[in-house]
Amino acid sequence: MSNYNQSLQDRLSLAAEAKKNMLEKFKKSLILDPAKIERRQQREAIVAARAEREAQREAARLQREAELARQAQIAAEAEAAARRALEEQAAREAAEQEERQAALLAEQKAARDARYAARKAAKKERRRGY
Repeated sequence: MSNYNQSLQDRLSLAAEAKKNMLEKFKKSLILDPAKIERRQQREAIVAARAEREAQREAARLQREAELARQAQIAAEAEAAARRALEEQAAREAAEQEERQAALLAEQKAARDARYAARKAAKKERRRGY
Protein backbone atom coordinates (compact mmCIF):
# COMPACT_ATOMS: atom_id res chain seq x y z
CA MET A 1 0.00 0.00 0.00
CA SER A 2 2.76 2.37 -0.82
CA ASN A 3 0.47 4.25 -3.19
CA TYR A 4 -2.11 4.87 -0.50
CA ASN A 5 -0.89 8.35 0.41
CA GLN A 6 -0.25 9.59 -3.13
CA SER A 7 -1.93 12.71 -4.39
CA LEU A 8 -4.04 12.88 -7.50
CA GLN A 9 -1.28 14.63 -9.39
CA ASP A 10 1.21 11.85 -8.54
CA ARG A 11 -1.21 9.17 -9.74
CA LEU A 12 -1.90 11.02 -12.98
CA SER A 13 1.79 11.47 -13.71
CA LEU A 14 2.45 7.76 -13.01
CA ALA A 15 -0.37 6.79 -15.36
CA ALA A 16 0.94 9.10 -18.09
CA GLU A 17 4.44 7.70 -17.66
CA ALA A 18 3.11 4.13 -17.91
CA LYS A 19 1.25 5.03 -21.10
CA LYS A 20 4.37 6.62 -22.53
CA ASN A 21 6.46 3.53 -21.69
CA MET A 22 3.91 1.25 -23.33
CA LEU A 23 3.89 3.44 -26.45
CA GLU A 24 7.71 3.34 -26.65
CA LYS A 25 7.67 -0.42 -26.20
CA PHE A 26 5.12 -0.73 -29.03
CA LYS A 27 7.17 1.54 -31.30
CA LYS A 28 10.26 -0.57 -30.61
CA SER A 29 8.34 -3.70 -31.60
CA LEU A 30 7.59 -2.14 -35.01
CA ILE A 31 11.29 -1.76 -35.80
CA LEU A 32 12.25 -4.49 -38.25
CA ASP A 33 15.44 -6.19 -37.24
CA PRO A 34 16.77 -9.31 -39.02
CA ALA A 35 15.81 -11.64 -36.17
CA LYS A 36 12.19 -10.50 -36.24
CA ILE A 37 12.06 -10.76 -40.01
CA GLU A 38 13.48 -14.28 -39.85
CA ARG A 39 10.98 -15.34 -37.15
CA ARG A 40 8.10 -13.90 -39.18
CA GLN A 41 9.30 -15.77 -42.28
CA GLN A 42 9.54 -18.98 -40.26
CA ARG A 43 5.99 -18.48 -38.96
CA GLU A 44 4.75 -17.81 -42.49
CA ALA A 45 6.53 -20.94 -43.75
CA ILE A 46 4.94 -22.97 -40.96
CA VAL A 47 1.51 -21.58 -41.81
CA ALA A 48 2.04 -22.32 -45.51
CA ALA A 49 3.19 -25.87 -44.74
CA ARG A 50 0.20 -26.37 -42.47
CA ALA A 51 -2.14 -25.16 -45.21
CA GLU A 52 -0.43 -27.49 -47.72
CA ARG A 53 -0.84 -30.48 -45.38
CA GLU A 54 -4.48 -29.58 -44.83
CA ALA A 55 -5.04 -29.40 -48.60
CA GLN A 56 -3.35 -32.79 -49.03
CA ARG A 57 -5.51 -34.31 -46.27
CA GLU A 58 -8.64 -32.85 -47.88
CA ALA A 59 -7.64 -34.25 -51.29
CA ALA A 60 -6.95 -37.66 -49.73
CA ARG A 61 -10.30 -37.55 -47.93
CA LEU A 62 -12.12 -36.71 -51.15
CA GLN A 63 -10.29 -39.52 -52.94
CA ARG A 64 -11.24 -41.99 -50.17
CA GLU A 65 -14.86 -40.88 -50.35
CA ALA A 66 -14.87 -41.28 -54.13
CA GLU A 67 -13.36 -44.76 -53.79
CA LEU A 68 -15.92 -45.73 -51.17
CA ALA A 69 -18.74 -44.43 -53.37
CA ARG A 70 -17.37 -46.39 -56.34
CA GLN A 71 -17.12 -49.55 -54.25
CA ALA A 72 -20.65 -49.03 -52.94
CA GLN A 73 -21.91 -48.63 -56.51
CA ILE A 74 -20.12 -51.83 -57.58
CA ALA A 75 -21.58 -53.68 -54.60
CA ALA A 76 -25.07 -52.38 -55.39
CA GLU A 77 -24.73 -53.44 -59.03
CA ALA A 78 -23.53 -56.90 -57.97
CA GLU A 79 -26.39 -57.20 -55.52
CA ALA A 80 -28.90 -56.18 -58.20
CA ALA A 81 -27.42 -58.70 -60.64
CA ALA A 82 -27.61 -61.45 -57.99
CA ARG A 83 -31.20 -60.49 -57.18
CA ARG A 84 -32.12 -60.59 -60.90
CA ALA A 85 -30.45 -63.99 -61.26
CA LEU A 86 -32.38 -65.32 -58.26
CA GLU A 87 -35.64 -63.94 -59.65
CA GLU A 88 -34.96 -65.49 -63.06
CA GLN A 89 -34.09 -68.82 -61.41
CA ALA A 90 -37.29 -68.69 -59.36
CA ALA A 91 -39.32 -67.85 -62.49
CA ARG A 92 -37.73 -70.79 -64.38
CA GLU A 93 -38.40 -73.14 -61.49
CA ALA A 94 -42.01 -71.94 -61.27
CA ALA A 95 -42.49 -72.45 -65.03
CA GLU A 96 -40.96 -75.95 -64.83
CA GLN A 97 -43.17 -76.79 -61.85
CA GLU A 98 -46.21 -75.55 -63.78
CA GLU A 99 -45.24 -77.68 -66.80
CA ARG A 100 -44.76 -80.75 -64.59
CA GLN A 101 -48.12 -80.11 -62.93
CA ALA A 102 -49.82 -79.73 -66.34
CA ALA A 103 -48.16 -82.95 -67.57
CA LEU A 104 -49.24 -84.78 -64.40
CA LEU A 105 -52.81 -83.57 -64.78
CA ALA A 106 -52.85 -84.62 -68.45
CA GLU A 107 -51.47 -88.05 -67.49
CA GLN A 108 -54.05 -88.44 -64.72
CA LYS A 109 -56.83 -87.40 -67.10
CA ALA A 110 -55.63 -89.92 -69.70
CA ALA A 111 -55.58 -92.70 -67.07
CA ARG A 112 -59.04 -91.68 -65.86
CA ASP A 113 -60.38 -91.61 -69.43
CA ALA A 114 -58.81 -95.02 -70.08
CA ARG A 115 -60.49 -96.49 -66.97
CA TYR A 116 -63.80 -94.95 -68.00
CA ALA A 117 -63.49 -96.32 -71.52
CA ALA A 118 -62.59 -99.75 -70.09
CA ARG A 119 -65.66 -99.68 -67.82
CA LYS A 120 -67.89 -98.67 -70.70
CA ALA A 121 -66.45 -101.41 -72.92
CA ALA A 122 -66.92 -104.01 -70.16
CA LYS A 123 -70.49 -102.89 -69.61
CA LYS A 124 -71.19 -103.03 -73.32
CA GLU A 125 -69.71 -106.50 -73.51
CA ARG A 126 -71.82 -107.69 -70.59
CA ARG A 127 -74.95 -106.39 -72.26
CA ARG A 128 -74.22 -108.22 -75.48
CA GLY A 129 -73.50 -111.34 -73.60
CA TYR A 130 -70.21 -112.18 -75.14
